[in-house]
Amino acid sequence: MTSTSERRSVALLGSTGSVGNSTLDVIRRHPDRYPVRALSANTSVAALAEQCIEFRPERAVMRDADAASQLASLLREQGVDTRVEAGEDALVSIAADPQVNTVVAAIVGAAGLLSTLAAAESGKRLLLANKEALVMSGKLLMQAAEASGAVILPLDSEHNAIFQSLPATSQGVTTRGVEKILLTASGGPFRNTTLEALSVVTPQQALAHPNWSMGPKISIDSATLMNKGLEVIEACHLFAVDVDDIEVIVHPESIIHSMVRYHDGSVVAQLGRPDMRTPIAHALAWPDRIDSGVKPLDFLELAGLHFEKPDTNRFPCLALAIDAQRTGGSAPVVLNAANEVAIDAFLEGRVSFLQLSELVADTLSRSKISPAADLPTIIAADADARRLARELLKGSCSAT
Repeated sequence: MTSTSERRSVALLGSTGSVGNSTLDVIRRHPDRYPVRALSANTSVAALAEQCIEFRPERAVMRDADAASQLASLLREQGVDTRVEAGEDALVSIAADPQVNTVVAAIVGAAGLLSTLAAAESGKRLLLANKEALVMSGKLLMQAAEASGAVILPLDSEHNAIFQSLPATSQGVTTRGVEKILLTASGGPFRNTTLEALSVVTPQQALAHPNWSMGPKISIDSATLMNKGLEVIEACHLFAVDVDDIEVIVHPESIIHSMVRYHDGSVVAQLGRPDMRTPIAHALAWPDRIDSGVKPLDFLELAGLHFEKPDTNRFPCLALAIDAQRTGGSAPVVLNAANEVAIDAFLEGRVSFLQLSELVADTLSRSKISPAADLPTIIAADADARRLARELLKGSCSAT
């Protein structure tokens, strides 16, 4: 069967990370259909230079001026005339560029918030891998998309699977007739690890995910199950459902990426190999289908599919995230900010694995939770939570 060929220019924010590289691998298979207009990176100058040499974007953005200067010098040496810029304003500019049809939001953490909002406000097709933007400002982001006519398509394998398993409409999907969204989790590298053993795991062990190749922040989140908690919050906003309409199920093989159970007893699931190129290809081409480069799933190769209930005693971050969503207001903002501070500390060897959740819980308990109705309030809540988490971290380190 052949596919239609709608040409869509792409701005890829966070192009040197795992999602960014997977996106470019899919685009590489369809260069005429998805010309790359803009790329951005944090500090990976050499990697972004290689991407610019191959894809020849009109614009490229680095986080700061020094990195941008280095990139510009490398590109001049190669005769590449990509315009190099730096900073948050430049990111927002390429996200809102009128010559861009599709924005891939793959910047990890709160750093991707403003550019993701800019894409939604500008009516783009927004391919969303930055879950923190929804965790921090889900209501604002969804309202902006509705007002501008933007279409948000999730790149997280779980949310993309839910999207594919829901009834389709001309604008996306509906939850009509749905009883429960079943969000699957691999369980991470420590699914069967005891609490005693968890107390001494190293960052290197936590980064070794059994199924997925991801960046350090997402890998640690997966190890603590915070990633699944953030995904619960994300799903509430993406699909306009209550937190109690979502059930998390551990599925170690990561073959079923998520499911939807209907009132008539039917369960619709999306299956595939654990490869980010599948949801990326789906979102790029939706409602069409294109080749992703992923090997087809062979059911005869599967030894079996297993499911279990998540253990929130060993992995309290999942419960913390669900409780934050129930609380509402700025609670998810505080949760996300404290978690990012905790992960940095863990990767630097300043806290233990079990102290990750303790720092998040302590920050939440000491923070003033207020309505998060506008962007300045959200940004202030994020800054206050980070400051508090760092103070608590300093006190904890001093005590030890």
